[in-house]
Amino acid sequence: MTQSHPAELDPADMTWPPPPYHPPVAPVTDEHGVRRFDGVTYASTPGYRPRLLDVQVPAGEGPFPAVVWIHGGGWLDGDRRYPPPTVPAALLHGSVLAAGLALVSVDYRHSLEAPFPAQLHDVKAAIRYIRRFAGDLGLDPDRIAVWGESAGGHLAALAGLVGPHSADAAALEGTHGVGSGDTGVRAVVDWYGVSDLPALVGHPLPGMPPGGDFPDPYEALLGGSEEERPALARAASPVTYAGGSTPPPFLLVHGTRDGLVPFSQSETLAEALTGAGGDVTLRPVAEADHIFLGSPDIAEIVAESVSFLAKHLASGV
Repeated sequence: MTQSHPAELDPADMTWPPPPYHPPVAPVTDEHGVRRFDGVTYASTPGYRPRLLDVQVPAGEGPFPAVVWIHGGGWLDGDRRYPPPTVPAALLHGSVLAAGLALVSVDYRHSLEAPFPAQLHDVKAAIRYIRRFAGDLGLDPDRIAVWGESAGGHLAALAGLVGPHSADAAALEGTHGVGSGDTGVRAVVDWYGVSDLPALVGHPLPGMPPGGDFPDPYEALLGGSEEERPALARAASPVTYAGGSTPPPFLLVHGTRDGLVPFSQSETLAEALTGAGGDVTLRPVAEADHIFLGSPDIAEIVAESVSFLAKHLASGV
């Protein structure tokens, strides 16, 4: 692996106070020609850890379409570098790159750092950053999709559905990082994400009896008082926004025996998207629990998801 020299900073970027993001520097290129931009600060806020993203760009001439990967972890945990334990990183990353797509893996603030909509603000900020620096990164700013699992699936769905014409759009877009710009996406892959929070808030989680040490993920995400929480749950639910302007194509993949996020959550979102005239595919994974535990077809699920993204990110679509 060879290390490129850092790019020279543009004097226009040498301001004080500095902007709440860092322009990308020259990437590291591996023996396969894949270029990596690791640990790029796409947004920062005093008092919080900087929000980071990694970019992997396929070998060859770009610009390349980009897939934004959003990790899970109940909004309380997780890391951009690690898919769920059932999905090897080499399989996930390699499949995206082999399809001629760039992979952008993002961190976001956890719910005890800041409640919703901070997590959506961060995803939107990452998309704005990608568009702002697409030329430096070798990406096509007009071909961006989002893909998330569990809590990340919830955020991917929101990123696809919340736009400038949504109710409370200004409050949900945020102004972090690159403070303004288009955050629309071409397609969404949502693996077993929550879509209707009011149906789940207050329900005990499997293996986590009330009163345990682990915070309730819904209460932590929403914040607010008990009286405020129903309205907050509706505001954080993708189904709330499914009936707005025509949504991008969605692929929903969910285990039929998911004990943490019931399969009915994806059924509800699929029904809402269909009612809005959307292009939606609901893919049940038979007998699988959360993170596709119990499924022998992980590679097939990844391949189907990547094929869906490649189709909708193809030039001219």
